Amino acid sequence: MAFHAEGLVAIVVFYLAILAVGIWAAWKTKNTGSEGDRSEAIIVGGRDIGLLVGGFTMTATWVGGGYINGTAEAVYVPGYGLAWAQAPIGYSLSLVLGGLFFAKPMRSKGYVTMLDPFQQLYGKRMGGLLFIPALMGEMFWAAAIFSALGATISVIIDINVNISVIISALIATMYTLVGGLYSVAYTDVVQLFCIFLGLWISVPFAMSHPAVTDIGLTAVHQVHQAPWLGSINSLDIYTWLDNFLLLTLGGIPWQAYFQRVLSSSSATYAQVLSFLAAFGCLVMALPAVLIGAIGASTAWNETEYGVPDPMTKKEADMILPIVLQYLCPVYISFFGLGAVSAAVMSSADSSILSASSMFARNIYQLSFRQNASDREIVWVMRITVFLFGASATAMALLASSVYGLWYLSSDLVYIIIFPQLLCVLFIKGTNTYGAIAGYLFGLVLRITGGEPYLYLQPLIYYPGCYPDENNIYIQRFPFKTLAMLTSFFTNIIVSYLAKYLFESGTLPPKLDFLDAVVARYSREHMDKATLVKSDNIVLNELAPVNPRHSLTLSSTFTNKEAFNYVDSSPELSNTEDN
Repeated sequence: MAFHAEGLVAIVVFYLAILAVGIWAAWKTKNTGSEGDRSEAIIVGGRDIGLLVGGFTMTATWVGGGYINGTAEAVYVPGYGLAWAQAPIGYSLSLVLGGLFFAKPMRSKGYVTMLDPFQQLYGKRMGGLLFIPALMGEMFWAAAIFSALGATISVIIDINVNISVIISALIATMYTLVGGLYSVAYTDVVQLFCIFLGLWISVPFAMSHPAVTDIGLTAVHQVHQAPWLGSINSLDIYTWLDNFLLLTLGGIPWQAYFQRVLSSSSATYAQVLSFLAAFGCLVMALPAVLIGAIGASTAWNETEYGVPDPMTKKEADMILPIVLQYLCPVYISFFGLGAVSAAVMSSADSSILSASSMFARNIYQLSFRQNASDREIVWVMRITVFLFGASATAMALLASSVYGLWYLSSDLVYIIIFPQLLCVLFIKGTNTYGAIAGYLFGLVLRITGGEPYLYLQPLIYYPGCYPDENNIYIQRFPFKTLAMLTSFFTNIIVSYLAKYLFESGTLPPKLDFLDAVVARYSREHMDKATLVKSDNIVLNELAPVNPRHSLTLSSTFTNKEAFNYVDSSPELSNTEDN
């Protein structure tokens, strides 16, 4: 394959434009946040992200390289097809559920990160434990989308994969370092526009290629391969449901999502942003679905790609860039490449910022350095942005399947964090003992179920399991959902049991070593008074929010319900009494 200088120039111009927008956003908002609140301004954007920018940045967070490449791959793979491309519907539903049930309580209480309510109720140790799966989820996610970029660039302009991934990561890391959430949000607007335009421009050209059969015919009839609509075998229905629930419910407890929720100017705005992003995710998936269908409808022996087809060559995960390269004119394929590059950076920067935000606030500040200055926290965030960006880049080179790594990124979040989030927001009476027990039970059940992508054999063979071509057993039983439900009910049962044993006198108070029942408000336990100190969390919901002059809608949304909600909070009343 020849080296395409035009493609390289197009990518360089696009990257420089994105970097310029990120630096401009950082300069424009450099004085945002009062003195001593700069770290919070970086994490949640001063809580004045408007409806338009917020809708774009929340959509772009999910519509990443893994999203569009993985969706096209799932539609293309024979025997799977559209029926198994669960991500567009799954993640859209997760945004709807997040907006209906989770956005309002999180935003109304003025939290800064997703881990704040856990540390408030369960203590700083439990917050540290929950940081581990949250961090791993963000890193797997970023690695998957960097991998997608490397595959795309290597196919279209034939430059070294490692160089393309490293340069892309450096660009995303640089403007995230400079401007935090402001830079991420404003670049997301540009990137989402590029994704939409680039992919939709490519689709008509690919469809009109002489080697492509009408996708309406190949949807239901076998021409070059099995119909791309796909089907769900009766033996695989439980696996399908397990994966769908993982995407839908496991898509909620992500710092990248709650960072947008918490940066909204009101709880109502946070809900509206979630619904807008759900619609945006569906719309942005359409060109990826069509490109996958085009790949399944192509006689590849009649193209420059030749034989065998991408599936036989084990290049199904690169079907989107392959379609752009071999079925579109050269100048059109470069537009598509820009779209994929935009998708990668729009999600990668969000993941990197999310991981560094949780570490700087919930680990460094609230667990080790509660008296750290705001300047110190800002520098910790900048250092960890660089470190986490480098880690995600390194892992990107080990990805074997974009869609597989993408599923894996939601696994730990779904099984461990989601049931804990349900308990901390909606189940009264849970405590640290139940949280730790639920965490461990869920983790053990997940690990013992095996993981084909890591070549990990299961220790528990559920009904219906079978060996694959590598002799690694695949589970058909929905064991991931079983692990999640076990974690959820274990948390409740152990919490109430511990509370009964201590309050009834069956166990002496000295055995409450976690200060979770008897000594609930001891210094060891980080209660509401610690989290809502003026130098930690500012309840901006109670403070005036700077109006967005560019949007007339901002004046129509007031958060009276959040004001009443916080005022009537019993925890806050107890704090004030103390």
